[in-house]
Amino acid sequence: MGKVFLGINLEFVRHADKNFEWGVQKAAELGYTHVEPMVHWGRELLSEAGYFHSVSMLDDPLRIKRACDKAKIKLSGLSAHTPLTKPEIGVEYLKQAIRFAAECGAPVVNTDEGPKQPWTTEEEDFTLMRYTIMEAAKVAEPRGILIGLECHQQYSKTPEGLDRIHKLVKSPVVGINYDTGNAFLCGHDPIKWLKRVVKRLVHLHAKDISVEQGAEERGKVTGTAVGCACGDGVVDWKKVIEIVRKDCPRDIVLSVECGTIEQAERSIKHLRSLM
Repeated sequence: MGKVFLGINLEFVRHADKNFEWGVQKAAELGYTHVEPMVHWGRELLSEAGYFHSVSMLDDPLRIKRACDKAKIKLSGLSAHTPLTKPEIGVEYLKQAIRFAAECGAPVVNTDEGPKQPWTTEEEDFTLMRYTIMEAAKVAEPRGILIGLECHQQYSKTPEGLDRIHKLVKSPVVGINYDTGNAFLCGHDPIKWLKRVVKRLVHLHAKDISVEQGAEERGKVTGTAVGCACGDGVVDWKKVIEIVRKDCPRDIVLSVECGTIEQAERSIKHLRSLM
């Protein structure tokens, strides 16, 4: 029986045109205890100019640690999504993200199978994914970093598909980063699916979906970038918290995925009322 904490993915400041450090401070001001930064390879204009929250893995990992220490907030994990089906990208990206996480103090690295090549078969894709996850696990195991596999793309859009990916590599560091909103948009009951994976959870994306978005997209997409404010949509957050508290063997951060600062503020108010 683990504890439940309230964190937030830094996507909530994406439209505020602010940098990483500003986003961390804002999350702390709103009352979140954890943040989930997004990392990227190389350099790009908006982050370098201070108008975007993503952190380059060419930066010093201690940049993340210093920002969190200053704001008195913890890390839930790193958003390091890279296509597992494309090992020419995924292998080195995940290995670098894991080393980066170990140095900055993030306990989890989250990813998914990503868009596939149009010319590979399903059998080939699962072989490629096994190779990528195995290479990542070999780097994660000695560092004690967990890998969270998310329901987000063509194979993980069903409970059976996510289970199949999870079973590719037998390692204590490979677990599930469950996304409530993606599960709903894929056409499934997010509570029922949560019960199926709760023992394997290492992280949870607390994403709510508005009634309007659900009516328009459910069953037609495999996920969405961010959701609405928690409590404004279709997800039963009281039940989510109850299941995680009761059945998850480790502490879990509910990392809110919403699109604006105002939604982040309303999300934590609603979730706190249920805690």
